[in-house]
Amino acid sequence: MNERKTPIPATGATTPAARSSSGDIASFVQRAKVIAARASGEGRLILALDATMSRQPTWDMACTLQAEMFDATAKAGGLDVQLVYFRGLGECRASKFVKDTLALKRLMTGISCQGGYTQIGKVLGHALKERERGKVDALIYIGDAMEEDIDDLSDKAGRLGLRGVPVFVFQEGRDVRAETAFKEIARLSKGAWFRFDRNSAATLAKLLAAVAVFATGGLKALEARGRPEDRLMIENLRGGGTR
Repeated sequence: MNERKTPIPATGATTPAARSSSGDIASFVQRAKVIAARASGEGRLILALDATMSRQPTWDMACTLQAEMFDATAKAGGLDVQLVYFRGLGECRASKFVKDTLALKRLMTGISCQGGYTQIGKVLGHALKERERGKVDALIYIGDAMEEDIDDLSDKAGRLGLRGVPVFVFQEGRDVRAETAFKEIARLSKGAWFRFDRNSAATLAKLLAAVAVFATGGLKALEARGRPEDRLMIENLRGGGTR
């Protein structure tokens, strides 16, 4: 998750001082906004879920676990979360950014899973557009399958990585094709990949909280908190994101 110098009066030298282009200035302003937001401890995170029919049990679990993300960042300045999901025949939607767990839970409980193919490319493309509009510190994706062109997903993931938006992929199950794609998305975006199952809700909750801490304060915040899940997240981030 998405920079004019005043000429020095001549005292013998006549070369004019270089002026920054409007593009340089705009780039500087954008970076300054990101730095200021990060310094204030305000995290901005996209939570994306596969809402096709097989995902209903995991969707229900995520409705409960998402509270951990807000709780983990409350003392650090807070977290803004946007929900993105896809389901059915080409439906892919995004909510507004919300600041508390109850608002996000209301959004999630109003959605039911429907049959359909994966639309991970749309999720990554949406994250790129959000990054163009402003700051996005991280993208979390939870799913179990991948039915798209892996080269297209890799291209989008690489562009997210270049824009400072790591993708944290949580894979349920052991689909080999999905695992290959998910690991590549994590690697190219400079994020991390993890596997979980429906019996590891507590572990998933802790890892989601660690991602939220990272989105709020980066690696330094994870190191400062120092919990086992934080150390695991740091290890994955530094190790290429595919452990």
